[in-house]
Amino acid sequence: MRESVIEAHLVKRVKELGGECRKVTWQGRKGAPDRLVMLPAMTDFSAPVVYHYARTIWFELKAPGEKAKPHQTRQHDRMRAMGQRVVVIDSIEGVEEMLS
Repeated sequence: MRESVIEAHLVKRVKELGGECRKVTWQGRKGAPDRLVMLPAMTDFSAPVVYHYARTIWFELKAPGEKAKPHQTRQHDRMRAMGQRVVVIDSIEGVEEMLS
C-alpha cells in the first residue's frame, strides 16, 4: 500500500467526523509533518471539572513499515516540546486508532 492511500483515507475520515485536514508546506523547515488535522471540540465529563477542548493533531504519514527519518524525528521532537501532538502513522488502522 502506498502512503497516498493512507493519506486519502485520513482526509476522508476527518471530513466524515466534521473536521478539517490541511496539507501543510513548510518554508525553510525540513522534516515537518505532512498534515494538520483539526477535529470538532469535545467535552470531557469524566474529570471533576468539565473540560471543553479542541483536538488538533499533526500527522506524518508513511508507507506501511516505513519510519520517520532522523531529520523528521528531530522536527517532531521540537514540536512536541512546544506541546504539539505529533504522530507518525503507517497504516489505515493507525489512522482509525488516532481518530477514535
